[in-house]
Amino acid sequence: MSAQKKRNFQIEAFKHRVVVDPKYAEKTWKILEHAIHEIYNHNASGLSFEELYRNAYNMVLHKFGEKLYSGLVTTMTYHLKEISKSIEAAQGELFLEELNRKWAEHNKALQMIRDILMYMDRTFIPSTHKTPVHELGLNLWRDVVIHSSKTQARLLDTLLELVHRERSGEVINRGLMRNIIKMLMDLGSSVYQDDFEKHFLEVSADFYRCESQEFIESCDCGNYLKKAERRLMEEMERVSHYLDARSEAKITNVVEKEMIESHMNRLVHMESSGLVNMLVDDKYDDLGRMYSLFRRVQNGLVIVRDVMTAYIRDTGKQLVTDPERLRDPVDFVQRLLDLKDKYDKVINLAFNNDKTFQNALNSSFEYFINLNARSPEFISLFVDDKLRKGLRGVSEEDVEVVLDKVMMLFRYLQEKDVFEKYYKQHLAKRLLSGKTVSDDAERSLIVKLKTECGYQFTSKLEGMFTDMKTSQDTMHGFYSAVGHQLGDSPTLAVQVLTTGSWPTQPSATCNLPAEIFWVCEKFKSYYLGTHTGRRLSWQTNMGTADLKTTFGKGQKHELNVSTYQMCVLMLFNNTDRLTYKEIEQATEIPASDLKRCLQSLACVKGKNVLRKEPMSKDIAEDDAFFFNDKFTSKFFKVKIGTVVAQRESEPENQETRQRVEEDRKPQIEAAIVRIMKSRRVLDHNNIVAEVTKQLQARFLPNPVVIKKRIESLIEREFLERDKTDRKLYRYLA
Repeated sequence: MSAQKKRNFQIEAFKHRVVVDPKYAEKTWKILEHAIHEIYNHNASGLSFEELYRNAYNMVLHKFGEKLYSGLVTTMTYHLKEISKSIEAAQGELFLEELNRKWAEHNKALQMIRDILMYMDRTFIPSTHKTPVHELGLNLWRDVVIHSSKTQARLLDTLLELVHRERSGEVINRGLMRNIIKMLMDLGSSVYQDDFEKHFLEVSADFYRCESQEFIESCDCGNYLKKAERRLMEEMERVSHYLDARSEAKITNVVEKEMIESHMNRLVHMESSGLVNMLVDDKYDDLGRMYSLFRRVQNGLVIVRDVMTAYIRDTGKQLVTDPERLRDPVDFVQRLLDLKDKYDKVINLAFNNDKTFQNALNSSFEYFINLNARSPEFISLFVDDKLRKGLRGVSEEDVEVVLDKVMMLFRYLQEKDVFEKYYKQHLAKRLLSGKTVSDDAERSLIVKLKTECGYQFTSKLEGMFTDMKTSQDTMHGFYSAVGHQLGDSPTLAVQVLTTGSWPTQPSATCNLPAEIFWVCEKFKSYYLGTHTGRRLSWQTNMGTADLKTTFGKGQKHELNVSTYQMCVLMLFNNTDRLTYKEIEQATEIPASDLKRCLQSLACVKGKNVLRKEPMSKDIAEDDAFFFNDKFTSKFFKVKIGTVVAQRESEPENQETRQRVEEDRKPQIEAAIVRIMKSRRVLDHNNIVAEVTKQLQARFLPNPVVIKKRIESLIEREFLERDKTDRKLYRYLA
């Protein structure tokens, strides 16, 4: 199909010219000019808008658009000058009202004029790039009325004066203010900004600078913050009522800078009312106010956080290094928990659970808990106290809360292996003496430790529970097999402990009474007969016994004592008087244990089943002991505890430390070998960094110790030094 031939169409003008009256333009303009005058003079009701529109239409059509446009500018300018004089003549408070009224009238007039000149607006103005009628009316109002020499400064001063009066507590006409501000915004954002906003912000800055200075000299920190908060709210409210919404960020920024940022340090450190005092007195509202205000300014929260951190660290340091506090480990840990609860509550209620504050709190606790080398021991003693008696009668939920708090402190410990050492000792004593409040609570804590540190950490602890269960079954088997041979012999309850799982105790020698020794030997032969390849060694220092005792006048009691105490007391079945030396010789109990044992039997009021001569609190080697016939107690069952320091003495502590250090050596070596096996070649600093990273979940290894372990591995030919670079190590397969 062939393409259609293109045709160009052309519209030609009429051949004959339309002759227009030479005075047509002038006559028509006079009609329109008169109409504009009438509109401004409020006499528009008699005008025919249809006729006026046609006249304006014809003027544009007959190419008199320029005359129409320039005439409009001249006429409007004339009227606006008259309006300007009327506004300038208004006195006092009538000034703004007059301006507002005239602005409303001008807008109404402008609407009518635009309707009449709509054709010019649509055709002539776009083609000649002139300003549209409505915009022209606004520009003329701006230039003739607002920017007149007598009005511009007066308008600014009046507006600023009203804002100042409102800030001083007076009630102003907000509706009028809103209309005037909207007028400035309608005239263009630059008019609002240059004629009002810029000056408003400068004056506001001066106002708040002076006011903040007055406040800070006369108010405490809490009251100052209340005033600053109130001023911020007022400014936001002011914006919502009569200012441009975009001014909010600018004016709040001014208030923040002058009232908060300029005085941050002084407020935080204010004597007797600053941040530290708020923390001490639990002023959650004031702290919350400080947080919400300071977060608005740069570095505000950093200052609050730093001061809080410094104070917590200082408080914590005093707590963990105070010799008075160290006397009672349970109270020591309870105070740590109370301190943590206090600041958790502050961060929750006042600081919006801010993660950065939570992290600062955690790092502070980690810092000062590890200042005291005995923290792991004390936390274990706290657990021991709670699981022995402190949680009796407490609901399961509350037990979980206490255990979770303990775990929180445990996480802060750098020497978790030291805690494990003590925890194992304390758990062993609880299990063997049957003094634990709840097996469920014990197991719950072990599960938490397992979750935190892995199976390796708790495998031996779980082994201890297994041994206790197995021992019960063993005893049932023993009495079923040989019970008939025992006759009236003392009843024996043996716990068989696996050496690796329980804290290693040096097996102290002790001569058991003959009747006890016979039953023990019976059990030993039964056990070794049912289990092959095992050895039994008696841990007499960990046992307990119940003795039926008869005192003077036939008074009977049942005494709950340790195995050592039983050995001592049973010597008095055959004699009334024994010297310290004789007791030591007969029992062969180690001297330190024997002294503690005799102290608890003879020196504790209400439990003194023996008498000592001479009477004193300490045991001397030349003391003599007598059976106390006159002993009385309102209880039938009397528990006689061993006088034992709840916390370790310094030498014991040193010994435990030494054992921990020895246990760490193979762990450090294992970590070095693991790292070198995968990396093959590594320099000294990187090995130290990697080993620290691997072991920090249990303890922080000392770089000096790591170096010694590397030397040991080189001697045993696990590693070798590089021949050229002495700081480089190679792994030997």
